[in-house]
Amino acid sequence: MKQTKVKDLMVPLKEYALVHEGSSLVDAVNALEKAQNEYNKREYKHRAVLVYDDNKKIVGKLSQLDVIKSLEPKYKSFGNITHMSLSGLSSDFIKSMVGKHNLWQEDLDSICNRVAKKTVRDAMYRPSEGEKIEEDATLGDALHAFVIGHHQSLLVTRGEDIVGILRQTDMFKLVSDRIKISKI
Repeated sequence: MKQTKVKDLMVPLKEYALVHEGSSLVDAVNALEKAQNEYNKREYKHRAVLVYDDNKKIVGKLSQLDVIKSLEPKYKSFGNITHMSLSGLSSDFIKSMVGKHNLWQEDLDSICNRVAKKTVRDAMYRPSEGEKIEEDATLGDALHAFVIGHHQSLLVTRGEDIVGILRQTDMFKLVSDRIKISKI
């Protein structure tokens, strides 16, 4: 029996929202919205755009959360806030940061007007090697990467090139469909 590979489930680059790293956040938000409206092949809509450089190489991702985080520039002074939230700090401590560091003090319209002029490069996320997976890897390898890394998606590679994206939502759909048809 043929084992399912990452490339069998990934979204190829040609079907994903792409934006240049020098584009504005407005352009990126528009590209994501366009991709969401046009991409009906899969049940789940895109929640990020992939970012390319002048050499047409994928250099990062810009997720909905990255756009939201870019609204408050003080978050950058905290370092890796994802690791902070996973490190066991109490929710009360994390909530106290809003008041202590004067986060989110401007009204939302003012913040959005200021941020709209930022470039994608300012807000994007550069994935680590742990967030990449070879296209011929097994789905078991991918599931392991999702669990260990707490990732929403993995960049799929062919050698040094990124050729697609494997989304956690698509993996969950496959797993849940198989659970539903399993023999009890």
